[in-house]
Amino acid sequence: MSQQLKTLKILLILTACLLLGLATAFLLRPQPNPAGPLNTSLKLGGDFTLQSAQGPVSLSDSAGKVRVLYIGYASCPDVCPTALAVLTQSLKQLSDSERNQVQGIFISVDPERDTPEKLADYTAFFSPNIIGVTGSREAIDQVVKQYGAFYRKVDLDDSAMGYAVDHSSRLYLVDQQGELVETLMHNTSVPTLTTALKALIHSQESSS
Repeated sequence: MSQQLKTLKILLILTACLLLGLATAFLLRPQPNPAGPLNTSLKLGGDFTLQSAQGPVSLSDSAGKVRVLYIGYASCPDVCPTALAVLTQSLKQLSDSERNQVQGIFISVDPERDTPEKLADYTAFFSPNIIGVTGSREAIDQVVKQYGAFYRKVDLDDSAMGYAVDHSSRLYLVDQQGELVETLMHNTSVPTLTTALKALIHSQESSS
């Protein structure tokens, strides 16, 4: 009898350890990433109008070109410069004719700090083929929703910046007809983006 009780006690201890392990694994599970998979249950993309240093800019203004959109902010310390650097290097891999068929659009979700003039200076550092735009909070939120993106302001109590912005980090490839056809992560390789751009540019030629 004592042996049975001892065995039962051991089983109860093992069961408790197993349940504790499962509970710990649940609590420590990875949380959803803002830059994770897009919501593909809805049709994403579409036209919009935001403000640049030269005036209003709509996606449809560059109809007939391949558009590469990126949603971020100029004070972003890492992923935004990485994405724009990848796009810049990819544009340099294209011929002059191909490059003229691509329009980069950097959309800032930080209109309090990113004036159109500031964005013009920021994007000019990377490439003349990239334009910076922003707008009212309502207009920005509409574009973010249209493209299945994400952002949120995060207060930084011990930083001179005051706040940062967490945001999804993707390059959105829009074809000549204004359809969102592909998304790539901000740190995709230059050859991968270049191949995707060339395919879109020349798909128009083959279909005409």
